[in-house]
Amino acid sequence: MKTWRIAGINFDHLHMGDNLRMVHEHPGAEIVAVCHEDPTRMESAIQSFAIPPERVFTDYRKCLEQSSPDIVLLCPATARHGEWTEKVAPYGAHILMEKPFAASLAEADRMIAAMAATGKRLAINWPLAWYPCHRTTKRLIDEGVIGEVMEVHYHDGNRGPLWHVADKKVTTPEEVAAEKSTSWFYQKAQGGGSLLDYLGYGTTLGTWFMNGRKPIEVTCTVDQPAGLEVDEHSVTVARYVTGLSKFETRWGTFTDPWTHQPQPKCGFVIRGASGTISSYDYEKTVRIQTKDCPQGRDIDVDTIEAPFQNPVQYFVHCLEKDRPVEGPLSPEVCRIGQQIVDTALRSSQEKRTLALLGE
Repeated sequence: MKTWRIAGINFDHLHMGDNLRMVHEHPGAEIVAVCHEDPTRMESAIQSFAIPPERVFTDYRKCLEQSSPDIVLLCPATARHGEWTEKVAPYGAHILMEKPFAASLAEADRMIAAMAATGKRLAINWPLAWYPCHRTTKRLIDEGVIGEVMEVHYHDGNRGPLWHVADKKVTTPEEVAAEKSTSWFYQKAQGGGSLLDYLGYGTTLGTWFMNGRKPIEVTCTVDQPAGLEVDEHSVTVARYVTGLSKFETRWGTFTDPWTHQPQPKCGFVIRGASGTISSYDYEKTVRIQTKDCPQGRDIDVDTIEAPFQNPVQYFVHCLEKDRPVEGPLSPEVCRIGQQIVDTALRSSQEKRTLALLGE
């Protein structure tokens, strides 16, 4: 079997450490290079995965030329996804971009075009897509357990992007305070804010649950915290032909959902024509209501087997089997999610309801 050569380039997003761990643990892949302008951002990964000095770079061009990766993992700041895709694409590698898709629909379309010109694959990773609860929910939807999906209600977030690093290691209040003024997460020009960080999760997985249906119009409002140039809380209402769906993003939950579920819980509540499903992040069961069981019952989540446990497994599987990237990692589904995000962002700025952009 081929050993897939994988490079991790740009460590702006702390999920790079998580994604490199998936490569490290994959029996058919190896980390051939890591690269970031500031070498200190790579220190944890270098130590965790015993990456030798000759595989560590600060210039992406040298990195790509010398390591010749088959796949590049990209984790840049949200507003630089298009830029980095266009930088890497000419070197002939497949790209797995960490969420979100982009800071705008125009940027997402640039990414699609850049990869189309090379004939290589583009996938966008949404960590929520791998949670057993949400994969179980999609299976139940596809089996018709709740009928046609009419509404998706989403609430998600965490205490804030600076309260943890790779592998969910917790930082201190002092570390958060020291980094907040310089972190790209809190810079408007870099695509910061909870809306751009988390809304795409809900709109992309929501599109997946709805089998590609698009809304007609979108209304969004965001908070305006004193001293910050980005939001930490947004609420988006999307009107579909089947009814209203709601997508809420939050930095500042009482607890992180991977430690203790906050209230309201993080995850999805889905209403179908003949039932409902609640699917909350990290929980071991999903709850369904149906006409046969209106009082509701809990169902154990599925045991997820390879290659559907994480994005590296799945992307390598698609490449090995020459299968299309599907579901919430596919550019087609992600583009619809980005249309909703774009419309929501403009709606929040113009303080009015807008027809879906990009049609």
